[in-house]
Amino acid sequence: MTIPKPLVQTNQAFIVVTVLAALLLHPAILLLPFAVGVYTLMTKKNPVIQFSRRFLKKPMAEYQQEDKDQQLFNQWIATICLGLSLVFFTLGIPLLGYAFSIMVIIAAGVALMGYCIGCTIRYRYMMWKHNRTA
Repeated sequence: MTIPKPLVQTNQAFIVVTVLAALLLHPAILLLPFAVGVYTLMTKKNPVIQFSRRFLKKPMAEYQQEDKDQQLFNQWIATICLGLSLVFFTLGIPLLGYAFSIMVIIAAGVALMGYCIGCTIRYRYMMWKHNRTA
């Protein structure tokens, strides 16, 4: 299954904006992208992407497509990092809270510029797994 690239980019922008807002305004805002991430991983349906579909001007198949499994893998990474960030802020260890939040901003921001860090991680993992069995 695939997802149109503009929808993936909308989700990445949502992550960048909400995490940046959390760092500039209040860490509790991290609950929003974290909740979206948990919901997405549980249901395999991203509410940001589902909502944004209505704004596509062309049929979905006419856009460059992104792999849904890869996007779920990336969502796992982001959600884990956001969860750790929330835990560290709650425990009064803001330095680690900021560190994990900034990692998410960097990964999503770099993805918006065209390079997917999660894709590289997943590819290397799949190659390691393949080479281990070969």
